[in-house]
Amino acid sequence: MAGDAARRAGSRAPSPATAAAVPLTTADGAPVEVRRSARRRRTVAAFWENGTAVVAIPASFTRTQEREWVHRMLEKLRFQGERGSRGAGKRRPRSDAALAAHAAELSAKYFGGRAVPSSVRWVSNQNSRWGSATPSDGSIRLSDKLQAMPPWVIDYVLLHELAHLLVAGHNPAFWRLLEAYPETQRAKAFLEGVSFATSRGLTDTGDFD
Repeated sequence: MAGDAARRAGSRAPSPATAAAVPLTTADGAPVEVRRSARRRRTVAAFWENGTAVVAIPASFTRTQEREWVHRMLEKLRFQGERGSRGAGKRRPRSDAALAAHAAELSAKYFGGRAVPSSVRWVSNQNSRWGSATPSDGSIRLSDKLQAMPPWVIDYVLLHELAHLLVAGHNPAFWRLLEAYPETQRAKAFLEGVSFATSRGLTDTGDFD
């Protein structure tokens, strides 16, 4: 009897006074989307997709579990963002293997893992482009001239090419994908400045930091 009562009490939805509602936006105003999946049993995931914080939970979760895990995963996303900001400027993927691993991280964080390249590598034969992608075979190439540039610039170029695996051209849908990356405009301006200076012999291949 006591066990039945406990189960009944545990199944009751908490009152508004004792449980916070599922947030509609993050602390900095980004929209929040909760996705229930029948394929998930116990695991929960959170990632950024087109500027939206997505929390994926099992379809079997109760509303109480949903509230608890959404709050928990949004806090995790916030912490990861702060940690990434503190680490900015310190990490550059030098090898092809490191570049490919970093591409997978960026795809998971900003595109929900939807951009899956078959290969990602540095090349030395791209003189007019910072990067290129071939959607038909999933390959991505980045100019090794980027290796001297700040990591947030490398990330932008890598995300730019990952986005091309999802949208081939530079149409509005393509640029909406890159809105999720907070350094897009800054990196574009940086690269335009480098191109301008290089065309006039005003810079070399030194470290841009």
